[in-house]
Amino acid sequence: MPRIARKKSESKIYHIMIRGIDQQNIFHDEADYEKFIAILSKYQKMVYYDLFAYCLMGNHVHLLIREGKEALSNSIKRIGISYAS
Repeated sequence: MPRIARKKSESKIYHIMIRGIDQQNIFHDEADYEKFIAILSKYQKMVYYDLFAYCLMGNHVHLLIREGKEALSNSIKRIGISYAS
C-alpha cells in the first residue's frame, strides 16, 4: 500500500527521519558520520535549504530542515543517494 503524501507546511519546516533498512546501522565509524555531515553541507550550499538541527544515531538520522529552492523530497533523495554510494 503506498504511503500517504506528506502534507505541506506553510513554514516549509519539517522533521525528517532517514533510517537504515530493517533498522540496520548506517554509520559504522567516525568517518561515516563525517561523510554524512559533509554531504549535508554540500547540498545545503547547492539547494539553499536551512538546516536547524540534526541528530546522527547509529541506525538513523533526524533533521530539522526548511525546504530550499527545490522540493524537499528531491533534497532528501540527493542526500540519501550521495551517502549510499
